[in-house]
Amino acid sequence: MKTLGVVGAQWGDEGKGKVVDVLAAQADVVARYSGGNNAGHTLVMDGKKIITHLVPSGCAYKGTACVLGAGMVIDVDVLQDEVAGIQGHGLLRDDELKVSLDAHLIMPYHRELDGLREDSRIGAAKIGTTRRGIGPCYEAKAARRGIKVRDLFDPNTLRVRLEGNAAAVDAELLHLGASRGVDVDALLKSASGWARWLEPLVCDVGAVIDDAITDGKRVLFEGAQGALLDVDHGTYPYVTSTTTTAGGISAGLGIGPTKIRSVWGITKAYTTRVGAGPFPTRAEGEAEEQIRAAGGEFGATTGRPRDCGWLDLPALRFAARVNGLTGLCVTKLDVLAMLPEVMVCRAYRDGVTPGRDGFSRAQPIYETLSGWGDPALQSLLRAARSLSEIPTAVREYLDLIEQEVGVPVTLLGVGPDRTETISLADPF
Repeated sequence: MKTLGVVGAQWGDEGKGKVVDVLAAQADVVARYSGGNNAGHTLVMDGKKIITHLVPSGCAYKGTACVLGAGMVIDVDVLQDEVAGIQGHGLLRDDELKVSLDAHLIMPYHRELDGLREDSRIGAAKIGTTRRGIGPCYEAKAARRGIKVRDLFDPNTLRVRLEGNAAAVDAELLHLGASRGVDVDALLKSASGWARWLEPLVCDVGAVIDDAITDGKRVLFEGAQGALLDVDHGTYPYVTSTTTTAGGISAGLGIGPTKIRSVWGITKAYTTRVGAGPFPTRAEGEAEEQIRAAGGEFGATTGRPRDCGWLDLPALRFAARVNGLTGLCVTKLDVLAMLPEVMVCRAYRDGVTPGRDGFSRAQPIYETLSGWGDPALQSLLRAARSLSEIPTAVREYLDLIEQEVGVPVTLLGVGPDRTETISLADPF
């Protein structure tokens, strides 16, 4: 069985786009199982940048099937624009894109609710949502009034569902300051266009993936965000609205857990976070600015500056446990090489557990590492294409991660381009 799940092992933004892009070169199918267009994956190919929000990062390879699973929430207008942009690069034929009939649809009123709710929150109550309608869409799904892709092909059922949603959300929309409630007729008109565009793309995604696995094809499962944003196991309530951990692969794609052979987690060589919520290892002052500038740490979806700090090993151990990680991909090592000093958090005081009550009060115990701060280190690192070419200070850093987390390092990112990658294990 040739399957691999790839998940974020921090708060998202770990470089999943690049890692999946590299691994997808060996895959026949790349399937995304959760999230919506609140995620952004940046691919850099020959100096050209492509940012995807919904389409799996396998879109960079001709002949690779790209699958959007039932666990996702899809804004069709965003998906259309994204596909057009990718196809403008000569990639992603229509027959390479598969969309689950059971994925839920983000409607305009979901986006409006998302923004109005965030505006109404004060101070620490703010979640830091991307305002893309993700949370309200998952909320409707859990309340059993969501709109699925398959509903677009049954106008009568769709009208009934939309009228039910209008009855459920109109009062809140108006209370929060919207000028009007849900316009069912306008949405039905938009839906007919969405249905025409989606019709050649939709399918039973679970059956497609199961057949591919049975046929011995290499299947890559791609998540969104990171383990510490998981709705069940993350830093609740400062989380996303769905399962970001490896457990979501089965539910989000409609395959059994025994179909997942291995799971690799992605971590930056340091830590970043966007949005509200606890971040124990956030750096202070000039150190944070140095990391942000060196790493270009601004959200691919929102453009917001990311909070930046040192690698959090207790949080990484937690992510390894809840995901059952069999490998670690360490990205952006070149960014650390640009800094005059590097620290790592090996433990917290008072026995605080990541993702649990009290995490906001966690006090990191840091270790300052030697051997960094050499101006030549970055150029040596970015030129490296094998483990033997990695400078000693970086090798020691990777050894520390392996020892502390208990998971082997399987891939290294030493620069932004797909060529600046070192594979240490066979993904399939």
